Amino acid sequence: MNPDQIAKEIFAVIGSKEKIHSSECCMTRLRLELDSLSDDKLAALKKINGVLGVNQTESELQIILGPGRAAEVTKCFQELLKGSDSKASETKSAPSFGDGRELHAKIRAKNATPVKLFFKRVADIFIPLIPAFIACGLITGSVNILLRLFPEAASYSSILLLKIAGNTIFYALNIVVGWNASKQFGGTPALGAALAVLISHPLLSSVTLFDSPLVPGRGGIIAVLLISAAASWLEKHVRKFIPEMLDLFMTPLIVFLIAGTLAILILQPVGGIIAEAIGTAAYTAVKSGGALTGFILGGIWLPCVLLGVHQAFTPIHAELLSQTGVTILLPILAMAGTGQVGACAAVYVKTKNHALKKTILSALPVGIMGIGEPLIYGVTLPLVRPFVGACIGGAFGGAVQAAFTVGASTLGLSGLPLAAATDNPSVYLLGIVASYIAGFIATWLIGFADPVEEEEK
Repeated sequence: MNPDQIAKEIFAVIGSKEKIHSSECCMTRLRLELDSLSDDKLAALKKINGVLGVNQTESELQIILGPGRAAEVTKCFQELLKGSDSKASETKSAPSFGDGRELHAKIRAKNATPVKLFFKRVADIFIPLIPAFIACGLITGSVNILLRLFPEAASYSSILLLKIAGNTIFYALNIVVGWNASKQFGGTPALGAALAVLISHPLLSSVTLFDSPLVPGRGGIIAVLLISAAASWLEKHVRKFIPEMLDLFMTPLIVFLIAGTLAILILQPVGGIIAEAIGTAAYTAVKSGGALTGFILGGIWLPCVLLGVHQAFTPIHAELLSQTGVTILLPILAMAGTGQVGACAAVYVKTKNHALKKTILSALPVGIMGIGEPLIYGVTLPLVRPFVGACIGGAFGGAVQAAFTVGASTLGLSGLPLAAATDNPSVYLLGIVASYIAGFIATWLIGFADPVEEEEK
């Protein structure tokens, strides 16, 4: 089914344009802020050809469509909203009396905890960078595989250019993180980017403060996040007392000078301490704990995803990538998704419910490719016990990855595609197989309550 038709069917099921408050695309999903839908309408959405799953949390509806298709359907959906003069669009209009959006915002604010808001803000900073990480990581991984097979190719111009291409994201990482972070914290993005350049400037090494030379780039993205947050807070307060006629040039000057001074003297050193602690903790945990650490992390990751705390790991992955070129956590955590594949395969074999078999059959291919939402919300979570089986599968797969300290040169990938971006593809694939088998066996032994066919009720 084409994206336009999927968008029209989703729009038709929701029923009232007045219910929709905003719409946006998030990698694999169409996210809608709207008044809650009935169970019947949620079931109708799940039956739309092209919809892989549906998840409703508080006043947000997530319609899982998969990579690529999600962006296309979102674009078509927003065009439908614009054409119908709905209140939801990419650019939200000013609220009018009685339109409900102010009340809706208050309800969301009441339900949103500081922790949830923090994790969401962190995710919003890094999610736009994931395509670049994927592209560069796959290039780096592919080059590494090629050089293992043909070591003599290391001096080829084409290989050297590909190596440069694979490292590109790291040369701009601080700048784009500074831009996105300032945007999320309510500041001027360009100032955040400029401050990120300041602490990364090569000439910093020629400056000595307190009998120690400055270190360009120290603290990485952690320092950039701290500086962007401080600069954004400062900018909001500076604007309160700067006259409008002077605001254009005085505000950025004052903010840059004060925030830049704080960055060099305090925030970059603090960021450096935190970043070094993150790197040391991650490598110590995996290398000293080995398979046990991987077993624990791989086993608890699916519950972390459900609780939303997984978003906090994104800057940790990014910091490890900027420090060492690989993240040793991602291959471990990716096993949670592969454990689901094994668990769902067991459900497929045991169930007598044809609708459930059809759901699994349509969701397994994308699950193998690392997109786990359809399996989580369509199979394992509703059945409960297979979710436990999936966690067990993830634990065994994580143990394999940690035992061999497999690293990945990207973030945002999972499942089979991640193999190309790891420094040990054969061991990574071995971990996937272990996760498949463990998830299958655990789910088979634990069992589940097989849902009755609708016509039999």
